[in-house]
Amino acid sequence: MLDNIWFEAAIWMGLAFLASLISIRVGISVALIEIFAGILAGNFLGIHETTQWIDFLAMLGSGVLTFLAGAEIDPQSLKANIKISSTVGILSFAVPFVFIWLFAQFVLGWNVQQAQIAGIALSTTSVAVIYAVLIEKELADTSLGKMLLASCFITDFGTVLALGILFADFNGILLIFVVVLAFVLWLMPRWTKYLIGKLGAKRVSEPEVKFILLVLLFMGGLATTAKSEAVLPAYLIGLVVAGVFLTDKTLVNRMRTIAFTIFTPFYFIKAGLYVSLKAVYLSAGIILILLLLKIFLKTIGVWPVAYRSRMNRSMSTYTTLLMSTGLTFGTISALYGLNNHIIGQSQYTILVTVVILSAIIPTLIAQRFFEPTIKEMNDWNQASVKKEEEEKDE
Repeated sequence: MLDNIWFEAAIWMGLAFLASLISIRVGISVALIEIFAGILAGNFLGIHETTQWIDFLAMLGSGVLTFLAGAEIDPQSLKANIKISSTVGILSFAVPFVFIWLFAQFVLGWNVQQAQIAGIALSTTSVAVIYAVLIEKELADTSLGKMLLASCFITDFGTVLALGILFADFNGILLIFVVVLAFVLWLMPRWTKYLIGKLGAKRVSEPEVKFILLVLLFMGGLATTAKSEAVLPAYLIGLVVAGVFLTDKTLVNRMRTIAFTIFTPFYFIKAGLYVSLKAVYLSAGIILILLLLKIFLKTIGVWPVAYRSRMNRSMSTYTTLLMSTGLTFGTISALYGLNNHIIGQSQYTILVTVVILSAIIPTLIAQRFFEPTIKEMNDWNQASVKKEEEEKDE
């Protein structure tokens, strides 16, 4: 890397700008293009390491993006779609977790804990990628978009729960974190609503945005101190303030603009840096098998449920492919295993490469061949409402 921080920042923002132009040109989500940019930068431009400030912006990008994804979940829509969202979310986590764990242990020969890390890392669904795709395609406010975000929440909550139960260090700090988080989640809607009502939503100083960032940073610090992950409280906080955000879309749009302009490019580009094409080549067989296995197991868990909910085949496939993506929690789980000496560097490279490829390939296929039309989504929504009314009559 260059010694001049300005040139470093210019290179990264140049990659982000180029990714935006390519995204507009080819019609693919900018998040995927930014990951591609990171892969190229890491393998051909000699950018192999990140600095502390880049790591911080990338971390903040994942946290804010995860918060916004939670804030996009309409509580009423979540209640209305709770049956399909919970079923899709649980099966999307449980099926890959169990079978990849068994595959890694009994076929690849990894020990129990290494296989558990593999199961957790490859059972995740990327809320960051799905949210970015839904926002860019203007699908976040649709019933399908809200159902996908709700399903993501349940899937990733399952992965965090599994990581916590199997590997967490249960101590006093973790208990403090849980108590403080519960207190913040209880009061956050009131605090946010009070600030918006008291201060208004059109002040140049943006006190509401600063307050939300303050809470996210504080809870992120407490989470990492307790050896948890900062994105977990961010997601939950976003979820509890979603009802407040529905009445103030201006605030959501401001935070979304800040996140996608400044923070998330560093997160997605950095994710691409983890992919070593040489390592991919040397472990191509295992990586390909695990990638196909993850998509296959996600399909087993998600597609039948989506189809039985009266989605057509195209929408069911679109839903399944997006639920097959992975990024934030997948890389976090793999990194946790590496930092705690549970898995080795080669295993880490394999898992992270599979995770990042799963963010790219299923999303690319979904957008290119199975993206639903507004009519298809409206038809599904009407069919869902009709089915719900029939069940009530019975």
